[in-house]
Amino acid sequence: MLAAEIITDLQTNGIRLMNPSAGSQSRRGGAGPTDHKALTIDGLTVMVPVHTATAFQSPYVADTPNEEGFASIYKDGEFFSEVQFPRKAKFLDLSTPDGIPYGHIAQLHSKDVLATTVLQTCIRYKSRQKTCKFCAIGQSLEAGRTIAQKTPSQLAEVARAAYLLDGVKHMVMTTGTPPGEDRGARILSECAREIRSVVDLPIQAQCEPPHDHQWHCRMKEAGIDSLGMHIEVVNPQLRRKIMPGKSQVSLEKYFESFNFAVDVFGWGQVSTYILAGLGDTVDEIIGICRKLTSIGVYPFVVPFVPVSGTPLESHAPPSPKFMRSILEPLAEMIKESGMGADKIKAGCGRCGACSALSAFERIKQLSTREPLAC
Repeated sequence: MLAAEIITDLQTNGIRLMNPSAGSQSRRGGAGPTDHKALTIDGLTVMVPVHTATAFQSPYVADTPNEEGFASIYKDGEFFSEVQFPRKAKFLDLSTPDGIPYGHIAQLHSKDVLATTVLQTCIRYKSRQKTCKFCAIGQSLEAGRTIAQKTPSQLAEVARAAYLLDGVKHMVMTTGTPPGEDRGARILSECAREIRSVVDLPIQAQCEPPHDHQWHCRMKEAGIDSLGMHIEVVNPQLRRKIMPGKSQVSLEKYFESFNFAVDVFGWGQVSTYILAGLGDTVDEIIGICRKLTSIGVYPFVVPFVPVSGTPLESHAPPSPKFMRSILEPLAEMIKESGMGADKIKAGCGRCGACSALSAFERIKQLSTREPLAC
């Protein structure tokens, strides 16, 4: 079985853990990949659900990792695959001079990506009429596992430590959307400027399309290398149902911003998240991906993972077959457009841990290699 198919199966079904405390750390609730655990398969580190309702009923079970982090996964009692759990990051044992644990400021995603949500508040979060129904932002704050707003100096301190102690390769900064027409671009720029002043770490920023396109230039000038602006849901009616507040920013506005941002950050350095499994059809997702790749935007399609405590916590994840029907042609589309996960300077697309997309890309790359001359 190919690694891409193994990853797709595990990410849609999740896994049960014989020893939940073993291996790399996992997170419950909060923004970004949550209710997951990182594991490495065939050289690719991916995030697999372990704390979801689907995972609790999964046919896949991982035994206790050995000292090197290796463990076996069984499906219905039969051996399925060997995996490795990355070790806990060293920087997570540290705290700021005023006693804030570094883990409350940023987390390790995958095996070498530093990630943070700069603002744990959002203009839509407090309103059930406007909040995105899949979003768990605010849960980590309520549980006391983070702070409401990370300062530029705090992020710079943690980024430098993660770079020196754990060799992180790039950083992702997302944010809840604050009031104001910059949509978070201002605070992301301030943080990036401070981080880049102390460590040469490629950074992706993620925000909604700012009203003024010049914010793309300002973010680039601040040291941000790549940009994520996330559509998440494709069908307009479904967008209004699942994201009643965010859908007020039209797809037309997103594409207008995409075009400007690609001119600033470069071909393939602008990306967007698409959550497969919320109701968009295969044709709808493939159609918008074709439009995105034609203008130099990398479509990072991930299987939807329902998070506990959200209105969609009981929503079923997509099937492995559904994901393969999207990711396989998408990988070909990305290759033909001259983009690729390995060409992105920083961010979720380069990390690739929340989707099997990069594994499908690798298959496409291998299939087009020239044979060796004898």
